[in-house]
Amino acid sequence: MSTAPTTETRPTRAAGDDELAPVTVESLAAVLIAKERPPRPSAWSTSLAFGWRAVLKIKHVPEQLFDVTAFPIMMVLMYTYLFGGALAGSTTDYLQFLLPGILVMSVVMITMYTGVAVNTDIEKGVFDRFRTLPIWRPSAMVGYLLGDILRYAMASAVMLTVGLILGFRPDGGVVGVLAGIALLMVFSFSFSWTWTMFGLLLRSEKSVMGVSMMVLFPLTFLSNIFVDPKTMPGWLQAFVNNSPVTHLSSAVRDLMDGGWPAVEIAWSLGWSGVLVLVFGTITMRLYNRK
Repeated sequence: MSTAPTTETRPTRAAGDDELAPVTVESLAAVLIAKERPPRPSAWSTSLAFGWRAVLKIKHVPEQLFDVTAFPIMMVLMYTYLFGGALAGSTTDYLQFLLPGILVMSVVMITMYTGVAVNTDIEKGVFDRFRTLPIWRPSAMVGYLLGDILRYAMASAVMLTVGLILGFRPDGGVVGVLAGIALLMVFSFSFSWTWTMFGLLLRSEKSVMGVSMMVLFPLTFLSNIFVDPKTMPGWLQAFVNNSPVTHLSSAVRDLMDGGWPAVEIAWSLGWSGVLVLVFGTITMRLYNRK
């Protein structure tokens, strides 16, 4: 015995109507095959969406703000009062030299968490869902970096607040401080592409953190953050004077001191461009193949 075909209906509430209007399979099909489709999201809008996702992670797991609050405070207090008297004769004089450098060190070191976040999402399978979306491919990576800019800004604010309480007085005023922080944000955004590459390349987040420390510790300590390179052996000065962290630290320090170190700023921006060009390209190739 044959049965006549039936049309499946589902109730839905019509706009401005208190009663539910039926939706048929035919009406749904008409909507799905309609010629007019929503416009494809722009690269900027999708990057902002992924950046907001990174910010929401901080909201739901506030413990991860430890590295941008307690860690910078500990670094400033420890180095100022442990080494200030020995290196500069007084903690106040040393703080004027140290704070811009320790600000650079703290922000540069927390860039590694970008790679850790990428690796964690890969292990959870989240990236498989991102790859199926009809969006600009690099937007997921750019979103991570945009979200981390908030972390860098918070770390900078904490460091400067502690420094001002301890006696740090930037001669460059508000303009010099903001210029120094802006340059630091640009470099940190570019440097974070290094860790997105490692986040895609390595198998676990512990591996990412281990490799990050192996790179960051020599790069930050072998610089002019803590002492003038003139006090170092000649062979070591050759490395320190050409380190990207040294150029960045010198630029931020001079900007906050009221100067305009054009050469150091150019070096810092040049290093930023090289980092994005090299590691950004490698990151996207790994992302497309993974």
